[in-house]
Amino acid sequence: MRRLGLATVLGLVLAVFGLAPIASADPAPAALTFSTDTATTTPGGSVQLSMTLTNNRTYDVWFVYQTIDPTWLTTQRPDLKYSFTGCTLATAAGSTPCSGTGPANLGGNYGATIPPGQSRTVTLTLQIAADSGCNGNIGFYSYFYAEFSDSANTNGGPVYTPDVRVACA
Repeated sequence: MRRLGLATVLGLVLAVFGLAPIASADPAPAALTFSTDTATTTPGGSVQLSMTLTNNRTYDVWFVYQTIDPTWLTTQRPDLKYSFTGCTLATAAGSTPCSGTGPANLGGNYGATIPPGQSRTVTLTLQIAADSGCNGNIGFYSYFYAEFSDSANTNGGPVYTPDVRVACA
C-alpha cells in the first residue's frame, strides 16, 4: 500500500511539473516607446516628444486609440505654462503633418494599417511659454489601445505607459 501511495504521488508530481507549460518572454502585441530630443528645457524653449508604436504580432494593426496627459504633479503647478504646438508622422517619404486631433486622440496620427514588424513614429512639439515658471519636471503619461486584423487587442485592453519627464530649469 505504501508503494502505491509513493508511486501515485511521484506520478502526480511528474505530471504537474513535467507537463507544465514553459514560460515565454513574448513581447507585447504592440509596444509604445517614448523619447525626447532633450532632457531639459527652459522658459521659451521647446521639446520634441516622439512616440513609436511597433506591431509585434503577425497581424496588421487596424486601429489605435492613444491619449497623452500631464501627470497629476504637473497639473498642480499653476506657474507652469506649456502647449503642444505641432505634430508630425514620420514616413518613408519624410515627415507629414498629423491627421488626428492631437494629444487628446493621437491614434489616428499613426496612419492606417501598421503591418507586422513595422513601426510608426509620431512627434509632438511641446512649447514652454516664455513667462512660464520652470522649477521641476514636466511629466506625461499615455493610455493606448490597439486592435489587430485578427480581432485581438493589446493585453485585453488599455495599457498605461510609464511617465515621460522633461526637466524644466
